[in-house]
Amino acid sequence: MDRPLSAPAAISPRESRSRVEIESVSAPKSFIISKLMTLLWVFLLPCIGAVGAVTMIVQNQVRPLHLVLLVTGFVATGLGVTIGYHRLLTHQSFATHPIIKAILLVLGSMAVEGPAVMWVANHMKHHAFSDRDGDPHTPTQGIVHAHWGWLFRFSDVDPTQYAAHVVEDRVALWISRTFIIWVILGYAVPYFIAGWEGLIWGGLFRQFFVQNVTFSVNSVCHRWGARPFKTTDVSRNNWVVGILGLGEGWHNNHHAFPASAFHGMQWWEFDISGRIIRMLEALKLAWNVKRPDPRMLELRLFEPATAPAYARIGK
Repeated sequence: MDRPLSAPAAISPRESRSRVEIESVSAPKSFIISKLMTLLWVFLLPCIGAVGAVTMIVQNQVRPLHLVLLVTGFVATGLGVTIGYHRLLTHQSFATHPIIKAILLVLGSMAVEGPAVMWVANHMKHHAFSDRDGDPHTPTQGIVHAHWGWLFRFSDVDPTQYAAHVVEDRVALWISRTFIIWVILGYAVPYFIAGWEGLIWGGLFRQFFVQNVTFSVNSVCHRWGARPFKTTDVSRNNWVVGILGLGEGWHNNHHAFPASAFHGMQWWEFDISGRIIRMLEALKLAWNVKRPDPRMLELRLFEPATAPAYARIGK
């Protein structure tokens, strides 16, 4: 005997609003529009900035202000990605006040690496399938794919599946929905300071620099470097990316302990992002800061008794 169909479960107004907001961030675009947007934000505009900066260098037109705009913009937006997008929002490595979270996510948005919610979804999928089929930027498809090619599929990842913990995060959702405002602001500030030359150095070339350092974590740090810890992938610690990436290049450390707020495990593994989190913690502006269990550090080394000096922890 057939059973009567049960009524579908009711959806609360709050759940309905959250779904609408997530869909507004990750709404599928047509194939052509999606690819054109990637070409514009990742290739065309940053490359215009790089060409403009090189031209000014050749013509001896670079002033100290241009370099200040480049460095300050790189550090500010880079920290927005490393601390805000990555350690705070993706891995929930620490907690902080909503205003500080908003500032970090706004700075991360200015790096033009995509809305926070979609960035988190792609990164969480990377950890779920690291270096295997399903990894958005697996190096098994070549270093070009791991660095740039995967970005053409950036919007294909479902944030409700891979970034579920962000669905109820009102701050992250709002900043993701207003992503384009922060991108434009990231261009406008250096333009108002130094005109078109400021836009080149503090906007477009800064974007080129930040993006390619971030992408190097996906490509370089899964190809070259040290592997002190046992992981199920081929992540590596690369000291060049570690410095330029504001601490993100200690990638094998990160894959061994993804929830840790600190990627540099040794004093010489320079991790400015981790040091800033320590400072926030000391000032009572960050709490629930996650650290790896010291016992697990030893257990996850390849050969604790014979590990080379660079791989020894707490010796």
